[in-house]
Amino acid sequence: MWRVLLLTSLAVAAVAAQDQQVEGDVSDIDEDMGLDDEELNVLMAEEEEEEEEEEATVMDEDHTDETETASGKAGEAGTDANVSFQVTYKTPVPTGDVYFAETFDDGSLDRWQLSKTVKGDTDDDIAKYDGKWAVEQLKENKVPGDLGLVLKSRAKHHAVSAMLNKPFVFQDEPLVLQYEVNFQDGIDCGGAYIKLLSDTGNLNLEQFQDRTPYTIMFGPDKCGEDYKLHFIFRHQNPLNKDFEEKHAKRADVDLKKFYTDKKTHLYTLGTETIWKDDHLSLVSRGSLLHDVVPPINPPKEIDDPNDSKPDDWDERAKIPDPEAVKPDDWDEDAPAKIDDPDALKPEGWLDDEPEFVPDPNAEKPEDWDEEMDGEWEAPQIPNPACETAPGCGEWKRPKINNPQYKGKWKAPLVDNPNYQGVWKPRKIDNPDYFEDLQPFRMAPFKALGLELWSMTSDIYFDNFIITSHKEVADRWASDSWGLKKLVASANEPGIFAQLMLAAEERPWLWVIYILTVGLPVGLAVLFCWPKKSDDDYVYKKVDPPQADIEEEEEEEEEEEEAAADEEDKAEEGADAGGDNLEGDEDEEEEDEEEEDEEEEEESKAPERTLEDEVGVIVLVDICGSCVHILHFTLLFKRFHIVQYSSG
Repeated sequence: MWRVLLLTSLAVAAVAAQDQQVEGDVSDIDEDMGLDDEELNVLMAEEEEEEEEEEATVMDEDHTDETETASGKAGEAGTDANVSFQVTYKTPVPTGDVYFAETFDDGSLDRWQLSKTVKGDTDDDIAKYDGKWAVEQLKENKVPGDLGLVLKSRAKHHAVSAMLNKPFVFQDEPLVLQYEVNFQDGIDCGGAYIKLLSDTGNLNLEQFQDRTPYTIMFGPDKCGEDYKLHFIFRHQNPLNKDFEEKHAKRADVDLKKFYTDKKTHLYTLGTETIWKDDHLSLVSRGSLLHDVVPPINPPKEIDDPNDSKPDDWDERAKIPDPEAVKPDDWDEDAPAKIDDPDALKPEGWLDDEPEFVPDPNAEKPEDWDEEMDGEWEAPQIPNPACETAPGCGEWKRPKINNPQYKGKWKAPLVDNPNYQGVWKPRKIDNPDYFEDLQPFRMAPFKALGLELWSMTSDIYFDNFIITSHKEVADRWASDSWGLKKLVASANEPGIFAQLMLAAEERPWLWVIYILTVGLPVGLAVLFCWPKKSDDDYVYKKVDPPQADIEEEEEEEEEEEEAAADEEDKAEEGADAGGDNLEGDEDEEEEDEEEEDEEEEEESKAPERTLEDEVGVIVLVDICGSCVHILHFTLLFKRFHIVQYSSG
């Protein structure tokens, strides 16, 4: 019953959630992006404010199939009667100072430079950065007028980059880096991370490759079942001026769905130790000083490389007891297994029959050459004579564990009186030690680049922004990615449609669905079916019990004899006198009437059969928490009823 109520509640909640889904998405964006009422009204405006604005119509789910049938294309705008709501897209414009902002809505890559070099340490046939790029709309959940950069080639190297408006210098202002990614065809093996290229003074975007110095690398990467969200920065050693990569510790968040759901996700990195996912929920948080590998600052002390363990250093915590002596009755040569002395050979064991015999039906191949192949022998088959016997060949006793077996004797272990612990080299001051308390002050960068290898095409990038103001990035996301989320959420199938889609990919889910729904319904019908009242049962009135046939025949013979005797006596009485004649006639009439009544009752009684004499019927009535068992026992047309109830 609880399961049925739970399923009903879930169904009602799913319908209610579907009706309020769009409103919930709008409120989520309002809360996540920090929009006020006026900004939200601008976001959801239904009329064009400028000639460049275009409308993206989102169909109500109930009418989507009708629109697709009529137009032959998914995602096209429907008639006014089918419009659930409208969102207005306008190319976002930064609301504050930015170092870089790109929407690709102009449809060109004039700002971007394709790499013309080759990848180092790679075979010549795949070393070129000849992967194709294109500017186009999303495949699904399109927002008309919104374009993005799409990686179009499989199994190729791709490299494209663009200069910033001005170099970013790490001083007192924070860094906020944000962009969108959509794995439109999923991802097998490849990345969608970006690199912030260091301002080295001789940066040439035409020569952009994997060895080009970068300051930060950030974004998703996946190969096999390893799902990553990279945050890597290059830190310069203040002593020797060498650069070393520092990797943020992996987050405890499951990132798999971001690579497989074919939705547009927003990735945000802030060097105030926060990097977030598409819903602006925290994926990982940490300190540049303590939560990167290897750490920024080396240890003050290190092991002395010239120190070595003394020859007499004893690291054994336990040693064999030197005073222990092997017992006299300890037999190290006793076998672990011995023959079972109580075993008996089964009767019928064929000692003289081999387990295998040559196949009598086998024939030597015609091309058999005895000089080359040797003497031909028929293949061995199981002996047919052994099929019905318990065994053939020499009988051997089965093996059992030897109760006298103890194995090799060893002295018990005792504490080592000379134990000195595990040896460790002594510590010395680290000659390369330094302390950098401001790792945020990294090398300046002045370009953004994508240098990728992927086994999957159609990876979508959009709406890059680099700024020092978090509120600018939030507003940028609300004007761009926020609309994509609204469209995708409105086109999201309902809970039942999602269950059906999941079952298509995993047919075994149908078993779970049937058990989850069918089992509670079946139990509810079984236990809650209305109980029949006692008045609904109609019992047949049975005939009175009858004597055995032979006994009846004997009684009839005795009655006939008695009647004959009475007739003789009556005749004698008539001869004796006439005073009692009338009385005797009355008695005879009464006897005849009684005999006639008995014959009529016997004629009315039905014939007896074996089924009438012996039979058992059990009726079970279940309702709620009680169980009534109506137990009829028929024996010579007699029955009784026994009723059992719970408690």
